[in-house]
Amino acid sequence: MVDLVAFVLFGSIVCYAVMGGTDFGAGFWDLTAGGSERGERRRALIDDAMGPVWEANHVWLVFSLIVLWTAFSEAFASIMLTLFVPITLAALGIVLRGSGFAFRKVVSGPALKRFFGIVFATSSVIVPFFLGATAGGIASGRVPPGGTAGDPWDSWLNATSLVGGLLAVAACIYLSAVWLGANARRLDEPDLVSDFRRRAIVAAIAVGVVEAVGLIVTREDSAYLWSNLTGGALPLIVLSAVIGIGAIVMLVRGSTVMARVLAVGAVSALVWSWGVAQFPYLLPTSLTLDAAAAPSGTLWAVLVVAVLVLVICVPSLVMLYALEKRGLLEPADAASTSQGDLGTFEAP
Repeated sequence: MVDLVAFVLFGSIVCYAVMGGTDFGAGFWDLTAGGSERGERRRALIDDAMGPVWEANHVWLVFSLIVLWTAFSEAFASIMLTLFVPITLAALGIVLRGSGFAFRKVVSGPALKRFFGIVFATSSVIVPFFLGATAGGIASGRVPPGGTAGDPWDSWLNATSLVGGLLAVAACIYLSAVWLGANARRLDEPDLVSDFRRRAIVAAIAVGVVEAVGLIVTREDSAYLWSNLTGGALPLIVLSAVIGIGAIVMLVRGSTVMARVLAVGAVSALVWSWGVAQFPYLLPTSLTLDAAAAPSGTLWAVLVVAVLVLVICVPSLVMLYALEKRGLLEPADAASTSQGDLGTFEAP
């Protein structure tokens, strides 16, 4: 039962990495869209893709934190006490990102629009970096057991954490470029389809390079992680690479739908390799899943809630994404204007 709850926990992390990561990557492309007319069209494409779904993606982050807190409270305490700096910065980035995305739609004047656009875009890069650094600190064994605090700086300012942060950013950028290319095809924007196809291919290569560097880094920085990444988790890493190559082939051939499916598969396999590399530890190499687990009654309650999430929340999210994919949702700007619930902020 402990392994099943751990599977639920990591499955929700994978969902957040894929769905939330796609949105975070859009912020990077917003930051690098340029100031030309084409840059504005790129930003309009990003707004169209993100507007209906960006808040819903955080469901998986909340669910992951609740499962970790409830089922593995000792590990939760140690992680929060040790890695409070990157976690706080990531949480601040999530708040600023949402504020920037919302306010840039209703402010008047180029100066304010540019300011909130920069807040949205930079926060979109900051959040996955610090979440990746947090994962690196956990995976490299720098979080002590017992609900105690480890070193607040060395726990995430280390080679494994920094590579983890860069890998998270690169994966988000890659997913988003593939997704935006598919959206551009739906909106019949052939030049933007080609634009984001090129960006997605470059981003895919970047993910592969950072992943390779990460393997080299863990060999020197985290012996346990390296041993498992090149052992039990190696098939998943190879699978991720093969699927990623397949996604590049689909991009070159212009099959945006298959490219999107394969990109999700490649990133999912990559994230799962982290979980397999840690197993059976929650905090390598000091706290196993069995030792950290709550009493069986609590674990059963978590599993019941997980089933309810599958029955209630997942179909709603699937419908939301399906409607967004088909362009059947009212754009966020039009919705807010028709409801009259937001005024316009004038630049001073």
